[in-house]
Amino acid sequence: MLLLLHLFSLFLLVLLGFYVFVADPRNRANQTFALFLSFLALWTVKDLVFWNFPSAGVSTPLWAASSFAISVMMQAALVVFAEVFPDDDKINYRKLAVVFAPGAVLVPTAFAGLLWKRVEVLNGEFQIELSFLAYVFVVYVYLVFGYGAWILVRKYRGALNPQRRQQIGAIIWALSVTVFLKTLANIALPFLGVYDLLPLSAVFVLPGVVIYAYAISNFRLFSIQTALDQFRLFPLTYKVALSIASVAIISFVAFQIPIVWWSFQDHSFEAWRRYLTFSLISALVPNLILLLLVVRTISRPLERITLAAVRVTEGSYGTEVEMRKSNDEIGVLASSFNEMSRKMAADIEAMKLLNEKLIRTEKLAAMGTLAAGVAHEVNNPLASISSLIQLLQSNQGLDGSARERLDLIASQIDRIKRVTQDMMEFGRVRPAARKPVSINRIIEDAVRFARFDGTFKTLEVTQSLDEGLPEVMADADQLQQVVFNLLLNARDAVEAGGGIRIASTFENDEAIVIVEDSGDGISDEDLGKIFDPFFSTKQSTSGTGLGLAVCYGIVTAHGGTIEVQRLDSHGTRFTVRLPIN
Repeated sequence: MLLLLHLFSLFLLVLLGFYVFVADPRNRANQTFALFLSFLALWTVKDLVFWNFPSAGVSTPLWAASSFAISVMMQAALVVFAEVFPDDDKINYRKLAVVFAPGAVLVPTAFAGLLWKRVEVLNGEFQIELSFLAYVFVVYVYLVFGYGAWILVRKYRGALNPQRRQQIGAIIWALSVTVFLKTLANIALPFLGVYDLLPLSAVFVLPGVVIYAYAISNFRLFSIQTALDQFRLFPLTYKVALSIASVAIISFVAFQIPIVWWSFQDHSFEAWRRYLTFSLISALVPNLILLLLVVRTISRPLERITLAAVRVTEGSYGTEVEMRKSNDEIGVLASSFNEMSRKMAADIEAMKLLNEKLIRTEKLAAMGTLAAGVAHEVNNPLASISSLIQLLQSNQGLDGSARERLDLIASQIDRIKRVTQDMMEFGRVRPAARKPVSINRIIEDAVRFARFDGTFKTLEVTQSLDEGLPEVMADADQLQQVVFNLLLNARDAVEAGGGIRIASTFENDEAIVIVEDSGDGISDEDLGKIFDPFFSTKQSTSGTGLGLAVCYGIVTAHGGTIEVQRLDSHGTRFTVRLPIN
């Protein structure tokens, strides 16, 4: 009966540990939890051999030393698990090195036999007389356990998500049950001289394991909700594992047992019991290695590709599968998926830009027609008003106050004329007279004209022109208007003593003109609207908001592009790209 309990405990630990590890092999919490269960399984194997097969040659001192050593490794795995659970946190190796340093000293003392004065099995009864160092060892083990439990309790108190609190609470409850039962069997009763429950120590981990299993199946312990859950898949890993396990068990029963039965000369019960037990244990290792290879080569890559595909369907275009290149079907599938995702992201981005360009072009056309009509209707009565003002101003009998008011009215009429002139320029559709022109000459002329403005004399204007820049087919007057407007825009953006940089270069069959200023820059909110008609970041009395819209219309009519960018430090950069035909 004890042998069956040990075997049941061993297989349950192995299956649960493998299940948790395969669920997410890259997650640190899954890895350390599986490692913790592996040490529990090692503890079970130790007890199974010692208590069920006394003739196997395992000495009592070796069993006792192994018990002390494995207990330290279990607590170490527990602490690492507590550090990374449940958010897959990084491991603080320096802190753990301090915690585990005493264990590195105490474990060798166990195998040196310094933890007991006497340990033996006498007349079928286990007996041990511990030394003072053994109590130090036990206290250290419980301190390490307490540290791991304290980390989990702290995380439990700080968890805001109710489901996370349930997960951590289930782990704490499972640890509490396990440590209570193992303390009772391994420490409390043996301290009182009662060793009857010592062989069942490995079995006492089952209640805690059952709680772990309940937490995993009901709380989705290590992955609250994955993208694959919506498809209700039966993972390929579990299909392969079930197939391999079924084949192994069937082949063992159908072939190995009859062959051994025929081969054995001594058909004693003890020989069969020993053979069957250790055959089952030894079969675990190669099967687990085989399953891990399947997970690494098939299931894990397919899961990554599937998750990436789900993210693409949810709108994360451009998502790629991160995995090592391989020359098999999965490698080709991953490479093809990455290429498809990149092209999809590029095509969608190009469609967005094209759509924005079409919308802006339609808006410019509509606003141009409206602006031309409004300017025409305003100019007619405005001309009459201006004539009347001039007639009144010619009257020599006006006093100073009246003349001052008429001058003010005339200045406002001039301002209205400038606005309507801008609107007429914006709405005028004039075909470009294209011929080979020098971009550098256009820039130099625009800078020379701009220097007649008094404000430019207080600014530092630098030029960086590419002497080897080819000529482009364009309307020189229109391009000069673009450069001049960009210079005026830069002038308005900087204060006295600021700087403006204008440059030209050649790249990918395009002539590039760059105008930068050292102003405060444009906010992210305004960047997308900077070329819209009548939009301006200046004061209401400083501009009509049509200059950049005119630039955009001219550049796009030449088959080029104009872009705006806020510089990292401060200032704004306008980039004009024109094709070289």
